[in-house]
Amino acid sequence: MDIPEMMVAIKQNFRALGKSEMTKIPLFGFIYRNAVVTVERGSAENRAKSVETLKSILKKNISVAIAPEGTFNMSNKPLKEFYDGAFKIAIETQTPIKPLIFLDAVDRLHYKSIFSFKPGKLRTVFLEEVKTEGLGNEDIQELKQKVYAMMESALVRYKASWIQ
Repeated sequence: MDIPEMMVAIKQNFRALGKSEMTKIPLFGFIYRNAVVTVERGSAENRAKSVETLKSILKKNISVAIAPEGTFNMSNKPLKEFYDGAFKIAIETQTPIKPLIFLDAVDRLHYKSIFSFKPGKLRTVFLEEVKTEGLGNEDIQELKQKVYAMMESALVRYKASWIQ
């Protein structure tokens, strides 16, 4: 539910990074393939190509949306560990990060089944922008941890349903 929710919540042009496996879903896959920058996570060459595509999109002043967890959080913890990629791109392009959290996506469409769809509210919370100006590659871990802490705290504060 994250991509459709982003499309409603974000009131500007943006491109999202998404798993190439999603393109195999009938009908949805066609729309998905044309709406997101796909990445084959198992291919270093494909990951590098996706990063370059995202950087070129940012140079055109179009926002990008990246889920730093890389996949579904299947735990009861607020967040899964983050990968470095989104933070590395933000630092290399000196692009600020605007974290957002989805509180109800798992309740509307559970990651275990496409047939678990339930209508209802999809709340999105936009968090404070995090500047990357002046940061270098040596700051990736600190930036990643700062954003993680902000998002984790907000998920707990807003009582995301999957957190036990």
